[in-house]
Amino acid sequence: MGYKFKPNKSVAKRFKVSKTGKLKRHHSFTSHLMSARPAKRRRHLRRSAILFEGHARNMRQLMGISHYKPAQVEHERSADAREQGAAGATAKAPAREANPTKKASSPKTRGSK
Repeated sequence: MGYKFKPNKSVAKRFKVSKTGKLKRHHSFTSHLMSARPAKRRRHLRRSAILFEGHARNMRQLMGISHYKPAQVEHERSADAREQGAAGATAKAPAREANPTKKASSPKTRGSK
């Protein structure tokens, strides 16, 4: 009889798995002395972060969920989008602005003298 795999419970407690199989982690430097940090940093430290994929592969293996492959999921989604784009390219697309990042000119909101 073979060895039964035991997942590493400490890894399972530290990371959560997203829908696509990516691992979410918590930030460090959040326990004390937060009043010395700017509000923007405190806000960003509250949010979870995505674990680097090289480390995430190892952690998924320790957790016993190595069948999740987020890179493969992302690849399949982009391939589907390309197929949809190729099918939609035959239909005439509406004309776009030259620079979509520029906002339309609007009156200034702050008072200028």
